[in-house]
Amino acid sequence: MNVELPYADGTLVAEVPAGTRRLSGEAERALPSLGDLAAAVREALAAPRGLPRIRELVTARARVTIAFDDHTTGSFGPIRPVAIRAVLDELAQAGVSPGQVRLVCANALHRKCRPAELQRLLDAELVRDFAAQLSCHDAEDPDQIADLGTTAEHGYPVEVSRFVTDADLTVYVNTNYIRGFTGGWKSVCVGLSTWKSIRVTHTPDGMSMSLNRNRMHAVLDEMGRHLEQCLGRRVFKIDTLLANPFEAARVFAGGVVETRQAALEVQASRFPSRRVAALEPCDILVYGVPDSSPYAIWASVNPILTLVSMGLGYLGGMIEAAGKPGCTVIMAAAARDAWDRVHHPSYLDVWERVLPRTRDPYAITAGFETEFARHAEYIDAYRHRFAFHPIHGILAIHPLKRLGHVGRVIVAAPRDAHVPRHLGFDVTATVEEAIAKARTIHGSAATIGVVAPPAMPADPDHARRS
Repeated sequence: MNVELPYADGTLVAEVPAGTRRLSGEAERALPSLGDLAAAVREALAAPRGLPRIRELVTARARVTIAFDDHTTGSFGPIRPVAIRAVLDELAQAGVSPGQVRLVCANALHRKCRPAELQRLLDAELVRDFAAQLSCHDAEDPDQIADLGTTAEHGYPVEVSRFVTDADLTVYVNTNYIRGFTGGWKSVCVGLSTWKSIRVTHTPDGMSMSLNRNRMHAVLDEMGRHLEQCLGRRVFKIDTLLANPFEAARVFAGGVVETRQAALEVQASRFPSRRVAALEPCDILVYGVPDSSPYAIWASVNPILTLVSMGLGYLGGMIEAAGKPGCTVIMAAAARDAWDRVHHPSYLDVWERVLPRTRDPYAITAGFETEFARHAEYIDAYRHRFAFHPIHGILAIHPLKRLGHVGRVIVAAPRDAHVPRHLGFDVTATVEEAIAKARTIHGSAATIGVVAPPAMPADPDHARRS
């Protein structure tokens, strides 16, 4: 039978053997878009979960921070400006003027947004009206960061933007839930934090998309409790579930824990366990990798983003669940030897100097984390030239840990064959050739699974074209 796989900016059709299984870890049902987003936001704000209304949480002299998701979340509709204006209306009811409000893009260690990019996330009017009160988070600005000490339970360090600690109220606009990965305290304790705090969860084993017993969010919840104890007040959250990259489906408002719980209840009804997707694990897994990445919005991909971050990471979520130990992974990927030196300057350094030494993410973390986290030139680029923080090039290789489960990776139809070979991956001209090669290893009776692509494209312009 023929299957259509994401590839480059489009798709690639491949012929796979009869009996190939179709696998999917995506949502079993889509959520319908809201008919009236503004009304849904106002309704959520009028009956917040676990907290009073915003107008009851402030006085007329209050200083307020409204933080919002950056461009990496896969949400490109009007949720940010609609939610911000609804919050401003709530504040006005308490006598708080726009001049008392600060808008902050919670970009964590991601690159800062240019003014034109902030305008795409918000709108021209908000960017104009809040020009002097609108900024991107700077995790390397010591004057912007407050050290709140460590959590009582496990001693996790908690550092956060002073726009949170110095405000009388912080409202966070979360714009998407990617399974159980985003939302909750990740918004504040990562999005508005520093590498000192972020490194606790951003390890090869620390990240999780699980909807239940999420190890990453257990850590972040502890950090969030500590933060609110230090502040003596709670953070107000607006959480959003999407129908598609441009339209919202659900909006929840209130406390951080309460809104996340409401969002996860909806998510749990939509997403089956990934292990249920393949009751009998496969010998060979096949999927396509597009030329897109959450970390290449309004930028371009590079070999690490394509083959590791996307290929083994975001798109490799079915590997342990649906692949046998020692399985073969076949990626159709138009990998090219091309690098965005403006937005990802540390990535090429990782590629040329780190990966030839080892593909073990634990060894890489131990040997190179400190060097990259403190790299002065790359940090200056992060602070002043719209580059990702240098440590991000190290974080992007964490999905290499999946090679402990995978026997081999075959990249089909790369544009530059030497690129996957640099990672020790095999190369074939076609998916059909890759399957034939894998069957010589696993036998002619090898079980094959084709993994369905995610429903949500990462790039807003690609989504519009699709």
